[in-house]
Amino acid sequence: MIPKETVDKIIDAARVEEVVGEFITLKKRGANFLGLCPFHGEKSPSFTVSAVKGIYKCFGCGKAGNSVNFIMDHLQLSYPEALRWLAKKYSIEIIEREITPEEKERNTERDSLMIVMQYAQRYFTDKMLNSDEGRSIGLGYFQERGLRNDIIEKFQLGYSLEARRAFSEDAVKAGYMPKYLVKTGMSILSNTFTEGNEITVKDIFDRYAGRVMFPIQDDGGRVVAFGGRTLSSDKKTAKYINSPETDIYNKSKILYGLWLGKKSIQNKDCCYLVEGYMDVIAMHQAGVENVVASSGTSLTVEQIKSIHRFTNNIIVLYDGDDAGQKASNRAIPLLLEEGMNVKLLMFPNNDDPDSFSRKVTIDEFQNYIVANAQDFLIFKAKKITGETKNDPIKRAGVIKDIVESISLIPDNIIRSIYIKDCANIMEIEESILQLEVNKIRRKITSKNKTSVDPEVYQGPHPDDIPQEFTPEVKQEKEPLNFDAEEKELLRIMLTHGNILITIDAEDEHQEKHDLEITLAEFILFELWRDEISFENPIHQTVLDEYIKELSEQRLPNLQHFSMSQDPIISSFVINHVMNNYELSEKWAHFGVYVSTEISNIKKSSQHLLFSLKEKKLNHYISLKQELLKTCTPDETQGILQEILHLTTLKSRVNKLLGRIVVK
Repeated sequence: MIPKETVDKIIDAARVEEVVGEFITLKKRGANFLGLCPFHGEKSPSFTVSAVKGIYKCFGCGKAGNSVNFIMDHLQLSYPEALRWLAKKYSIEIIEREITPEEKERNTERDSLMIVMQYAQRYFTDKMLNSDEGRSIGLGYFQERGLRNDIIEKFQLGYSLEARRAFSEDAVKAGYMPKYLVKTGMSILSNTFTEGNEITVKDIFDRYAGRVMFPIQDDGGRVVAFGGRTLSSDKKTAKYINSPETDIYNKSKILYGLWLGKKSIQNKDCCYLVEGYMDVIAMHQAGVENVVASSGTSLTVEQIKSIHRFTNNIIVLYDGDDAGQKASNRAIPLLLEEGMNVKLLMFPNNDDPDSFSRKVTIDEFQNYIVANAQDFLIFKAKKITGETKNDPIKRAGVIKDIVESISLIPDNIIRSIYIKDCANIMEIEESILQLEVNKIRRKITSKNKTSVDPEVYQGPHPDDIPQEFTPEVKQEKEPLNFDAEEKELLRIMLTHGNILITIDAEDEHQEKHDLEITLAEFILFELWRDEISFENPIHQTVLDEYIKELSEQRLPNLQHFSMSQDPIISSFVINHVMNNYELSEKWAHFGVYVSTEISNIKKSSQHLLFSLKEKKLNHYISLKQELLKTCTPDETQGILQEILHLTTLKSRVNKLLGRIVVK
């Protein structure tokens, strides 16, 4: 358990713009920062970070929180894990007290999987550096490939011994449970295992025996998977084995090298996309760090979005062989469709980044990749124009191919520039090219309208559409909504709850006199007296936390709630309390003066309380009226009396609200 003093120290150190800036590119916009939201796919930035308030909010998907919440959501960590991640980032030492057996039991399975992967990385590195087999085979392989010791250490490279159970047996001896070794994919169940039995060390063997190991890290720098390369010349043996999908590893979202390269990608405003692990490592050794590779899979939209958070510009460096060409042909349409500016870089003699970097000096390598990157569409237009000059049929086919690529670009202006440039290169009328692009764009638009992926669609849910737009759906009575009053009462309590107000009170002798209490005490007393709880469970959660703070003799303050470890509380406070707009003081220069909220705070609170009570009474009356439809004749009179009593109370409340009820 992390002591409260340490938690406070971590929260104070973790500036939200620095933490969020680790994962997306933020640009200054006035007092705030703006970037692409990491929680939903967007091409125009709507994710806002306020350094002054210490919060973030996405105006696209509604996600909001503080630096701890961001790490919890983005890296899928628990509250203690997020604090430990931030403590490591800011070099804050955590001295934890011993946790109880009950707390141990609450630790998630995900934690166990992460711990196993950390152990595996340390184990493979240790075996490579400190065993005879590891030094001669594993380390020897990397040194033969020309890797420096600092690069080997930087990428945490390792080696898995050839003995088929070496890792599994050592891991179990070290205290790691066999079932977690299997769930991480580090070990494989043998055919002799009987389903339903508890997994033992005899039931498992190593997945990666006799391979050099490439740890794969997530966005937070945690090892979540491995790639293992065989050093055997046997053609029947798979060259690479990659970790299977697990609870902590989604291969379609992870990019190899992103954790180590994202700062450079931000600074250079450009990302190199390569094919394999060694390509990424070789480029780092050549001084080029803004580089990533897909982790043993074809490039996915999720991976492109991860790159897009840091830059719009990407240079594809796939190998010059057939496999590399096919990979680039699959990747580039996706990149264009996601609004990326795509360039292509080909190495001479079918070299890849790894092999080419070993043939030239560091300066020559860096100069080559800068000088030879070409805009993909312009390169393609020039290439096919030269190759098909004397073949009209073939020329028509490749022009159509270019048109399809241009059509994928979402930005109208960029699309029109490519149409003009490609028309000039291919010696074709610009209007013809524009016409063909428009045809394809209409098909794309039509397809998007008729086939919406529910996981991608960001529009309103059918249930959110106002009733007037769905006349075929009839509701007998619209349910009462208490949200407005509940939200506003919470906002007032959180921002002005400690203000003293004067109310009329009676003592034990029924003598009236003025009593000075806090605004929060007044609101809570009124709610308690009429036995009113909040209908919205989120609002009730915030109210319960407020009452808990008061009961423990602590003065509730906004920071406590915005930094709450409960994301429900912090998200509510950031969305509905801290993000309210305030009239700028500059208006006073123009003679516009507005009374402050505090000057009318007591009256506003009373009005909200009466409004909430009036809605509650309406709700109770409605429930009683429903009972009349099913009650027995003997029960009718009693229910009518209750309705009359509630209606009388409602009239009094309406009078206090200044409302005239017209029947």
